[in-house]
Parts: sequence; structure tokens; C-alpha cells
Amino acid sequence: MSAAHDQPSVVEQEQARQALQLLRDVDPAGETLDVTVAGTSESVHLPRAALDLIREVLANMAAGQGVTVVPAHAELTTQQTAQMLNVSRPHVIKLLDEGHIEYRMVGRHRRILASSLLAYQRTQLGSSRAAADELAALTEDLGLY
Repeated sequence: MSAAHDQPSVVEQEQARQALQLLRDVDPAGETLDVTVAGTSESVHLPRAALDLIREVLANMAAGQGVTVVPAHAELTTQQTAQMLNVSRPHVIKLLDEGHIEYRMVGRHRRILASSLLAYQRTQLGSSRAAADELAALTEDLGLY
């Protein structure tokens, strides 16, 4: 797991915006993208999946959001999970006990796979979007918008 950046500086946000603009419409013909390193004649072959992740990191940085990179196979403690979800550790334990997030026991300690946490976050995001869409439709039906 890499160190989390709380918030990118204004300069970093602008650099991320510029880089994202350049990469936004790039669609490699094959499964890789060749990137030339500035100041050298060296070329790096990036897999398509890496390009998608780089775009996501840049979009978050451009929006002023800090980014943490965690391998999908990494195991997180309940405290790390709580920090990533921005909730309390007791709330994470409740989510685990209710079966919302998969985990395993290591002795007396719970360990959460990063991939399980991401699956939970995707589910929550989908639920939030569905609720927002429903609220928007209700608002329109009532003539409040």
C-alpha cells in the first residue's frame, strides 16, 4: 500500500488536469500504449489497464482529492478500512458482522481484502446513485423542480 496524500497542491491539481486532457481521448490500437519519457528516447509500454488507472488517479487529483493505491490482494486491518471509508472502526466491525464486507479471521483479528472493500464501495455507490435518481424523479413528479 502506498502512502496516502491528503490533498494535492494547486500546482499538482493543474498538472493532473493537463495530463488528463492529453490522455482523455487516447485509445491505444492494441493492448498497450507506448509512452516516451521526457528528456530521453526511452519508451515505456503501458498495459491498457494501467492507462485506465492512471486516468482515474489524475481525475481524482485534478478534483483535489487525495489518492491511495492498494493492491487488490492486500489485507487491511479494521482501522485501515475505517480510514478508507471515513467511518469509525466500530462501524466497520458492524458492517463485517452483518456480512456487508467479506473478511477473514487471523487469530482474533479481522482482515479485509482490499478487493472486498472495493466491492462494498461499488455496491454503496450504486445504491446511492439509485436513491438519487429516485429522489430526482419524485421531485419532478411533484413539480418541485
